Amino acid sequence: MPNILLTRIDNRLIHGQVATQWCSSIGANLILVVNDQVAHDKMRQGLMDMAAPAGVETRYFTIEKTINVIHKASPRQKIFIICETPQDVLRLVEGGVPIKKVNIGNMHMAEGKRQVATSVAVDDADVAAFRRLQELGVELEIQRVPSTPPEDIAKLFK
Repeated sequence: MPNILLTRIDNRLIHGQVATQWCSSIGANLILVVNDQVAHDKMRQGLMDMAAPAGVETRYFTIEKTINVIHKASPRQKIFIICETPQDVLRLVEGGVPIKKVNIGNMHMAEGKRQVATSVAVDDADVAAFRRLQELGVELEIQRVPSTPPEDIAKLFK
């Protein structure tokens, strides 16, 4: 069983807050960015590597590769998974990745989305993915950084 400490949705993927506060808070030694575009974009990977804290490894996998190899992870790897969207997390869970809890961190406002929490904007497809994750037994939590209290997830479904 892979040692997944936290799975986070953050459309910025690796950035200062994620790299410093979340990694130290959960004790991760591997940040796994699961994103089909970034897995093939060396330039974005390089920029994110610069934001990763010292001593924490980074990997950039497609959703399919993650589903296929996550169960081969060493128990020594304390994994922090970061995805861009709830749909990506849902694909992982439906593909057999043992994600028990999802931290919803940052989902930018965009056309067709509505702001539901401090840093979370959703559309109907996002809400449907969150509902399905709950049906699959995944706990959801809205929390920007570890030092702030979680927000009420009921906000997602209004």
